[in-house]
Amino acid sequence: MIDDEDNAAEAQEATQPTGWVVRLLDLSGGAEDNIIEDIKGFPDLEHASAFARAYVRDNIEICRAAGASSRETLDTWFAFGENAEILDAPDGWKASTELNDFIEYPATPEERDWRSLDPRHNASSMEEE
Repeated sequence: MIDDEDNAAEAQEATQPTGWVVRLLDLSGGAEDNIIEDIKGFPDLEHASAFARAYVRDNIEICRAAGASSRETLDTWFAFGENAEILDAPDGWKASTELNDFIEYPATPEERDWRSLDPRHNASSMEEE
């Protein structure tokens, strides 16, 4: 029985995407351990960093209310927003390095486009072909 469980676990791991992992975090505390989801399959650190950056950038814009001050936007993001971090990547992108700029200067649509960088989107597109 144990061999069957071990084989099933190995088969599961073999079908999982490899590469870098980006963890999405719920800053409001609504998710267990604040973890929303781990997104796997980024082929390199640059791709994972670009996705994490765009994801946070988009989320800050979602939290930005018309006429709100920078401080109000930051407070709203910390209360209700979502962050992203790259697992096991001490040199990966971190929101703290650009947070002040993100809060101060609204993002363009291109800067917010994390969906085009999502490896799950790319995988489903390849399956359709």
